Amino acid sequence: MRIRVQVLIESDQESAVPLHVEEVACFEREQLSPETLGLRLSEAKQMLAGVQQVMTESQVEEYVEQQRQCSHCQQPLAHKGHHHIGVRTLFGKLTLESPRLYTCSCQPQQKRSWSPVAVLLSERSTPELLYQEVHWASLLSYGVTIKLLSDLLPMEHQLSTSTVSRHVHQVAERLERELGDEQPSFIEGCPDQWYQLPEPDEPLVVSLDGGYVHARSKERRKDGSFEVIVGKSTTGEGATTRFGLVSGYDTKPRRRLFEVLQAQGLQMNQAVTFLTDGGDTVRDLMEGHSPQSSHILDWFHITMRLTVLSQMAKGVSVEHKGEPFEKELERIKWFLWHSNLYKALQVLDDLEMDVDAKASPEAQKLAKTLHEFDHYIRTNQSSIPNYGDRYRNGEAISSAVAESSVNQMVSKRFVKKQQMRWTRRGAHLLLQIRTRTLDDTLAATFQRWYPGMKADKLQQRRQLQTQVA
Repeated sequence: MRIRVQVLIESDQESAVPLHVEEVACFEREQLSPETLGLRLSEAKQMLAGVQQVMTESQVEEYVEQQRQCSHCQQPLAHKGHHHIGVRTLFGKLTLESPRLYTCSCQPQQKRSWSPVAVLLSERSTPELLYQEVHWASLLSYGVTIKLLSDLLPMEHQLSTSTVSRHVHQVAERLERELGDEQPSFIEGCPDQWYQLPEPDEPLVVSLDGGYVHARSKERRKDGSFEVIVGKSTTGEGATTRFGLVSGYDTKPRRRLFEVLQAQGLQMNQAVTFLTDGGDTVRDLMEGHSPQSSHILDWFHITMRLTVLSQMAKGVSVEHKGEPFEKELERIKWFLWHSNLYKALQVLDDLEMDVDAKASPEAQKLAKTLHEFDHYIRTNQSSIPNYGDRYRNGEAISSAVAESSVNQMVSKRFVKKQQMRWTRRGAHLLLQIRTRTLDDTLAATFQRWYPGMKADKLQQRRQLQTQVA
């Protein structure tokens, strides 16, 4: 059996005669077996590359013919010469003929000639290829991304890690340019205007947390670590939007968070609850977004610190008024749960004096950690509510969601499986792509930039619906 695949190109005008017919692939099959059923991957790649080559040649030829007349006076433009340009696509790298045309004298022009194809395809990569590159690069390492695309598509030796990295940065920088200007506060209007706004939706809950990424610089391969702040904003209906930034590098951190809240329908009369670990950089990020905002110290981080203290106390014999150290920590936890800060700090002061009286190295280490916890509670005491009351009313008390976000957005791509060291710029830009990929909004962004991609998806959907019907 011999199967020939031909491309038939027809004119937009009704005509029974095709403009062009060309064979792009020929497959031979003998006796049917599991390994000869259908197309092999190599054959599919060959066929796709052949179809695209014939298709693009006709497209370019038709487009150049449309540009041969001046758009103002309709006079034909003189042909100067031609050259070739390379364009990367999902189905291989194309070499396209790019003729040069003289500009018309009816209009003042800065250049005497121009190339219509080169101007149209200035990026030298198709939008769909860019999308697939940055989409997978946000989930996998650059090297694995190249291998994945090369295994499935006819694009051998077309990509490199530097190319993928450059494209990720270009797309992310375009997203960055769409951000508005940074402001100290985004609160608008006055209380009288806020009262006149429609009834707001349920409060927005924003969980913020930080993680650390291994750093590198041009001078040194190993350069410590830097902090990455990630967060997740959740509406009353459960819809979530992720965001992330590199602390100290991002010049528009508040604007970034505000646009996330605004995209979720934030009104000036709507409550916003921030759940954080109490760090200084995170607290600064929350200011100036809403007059109805409130900050709550994450209960998860309080219990985590108390658990560490309880583990450290096992190697130190400390008692307070005959009670074990661990039992006193439980009292502190109970007081904090019910927002009894006076009693909690009082017990902490007593424990600090008891531990300071011990001279062993373990006791000194415990004392240092106890002092840090005391400072942590005092610094964030205005953000410690009655957790028990909030819990009984079904209100958020923990940013465990943000903890999982750190693992999902940062650790899995930047730290755990890919043991790389990052520049602040590289980590920040990749993080912008990764958050949109996890939110499933990256495709919509590309469709907004390149409306033709959206049309293609709509056409595919109609074809699928027709087949199903």
